[in-house]
Amino acid sequence: MADPRYLLTGILVAGAVTWALRAVPFALLAPLRDSVLVTYLGERMPVGIMLILAVYTVHGVVAEDWRSLGPTCLALAVTVGLHLWRRNLLLSIFAGTVVNVVLQSLLVART
Repeated sequence: MADPRYLLTGILVAGAVTWALRAVPFALLAPLRDSVLVTYLGERMPVGIMLILAVYTVHGVVAEDWRSLGPTCLALAVTVGLHLWRRNLLLSIFAGTVVNVVLQSLLVART
């Protein structure tokens, strides 16, 4: 059996490393809270995220295949319309995703 001091030292070192790895990000982020860059990114990122999601969604769509193009266009229209109407990022992304998944599932079930 291992020496109890050895086991205790191992447990304490593992605990210290775990605590440090969880505390360091908060310590590093504290000076950034008043940063102009972080404030700018916080204001602009929702639009950037929506753009990335839209490009990713449209990327795999085949324009000649209505089973792929129709649900995607309708889901994008729902997402953009809801976002312009309600200005709620989570609601618009969730609703657009639901519309796309339901329509794609219905079309797959029919074929």
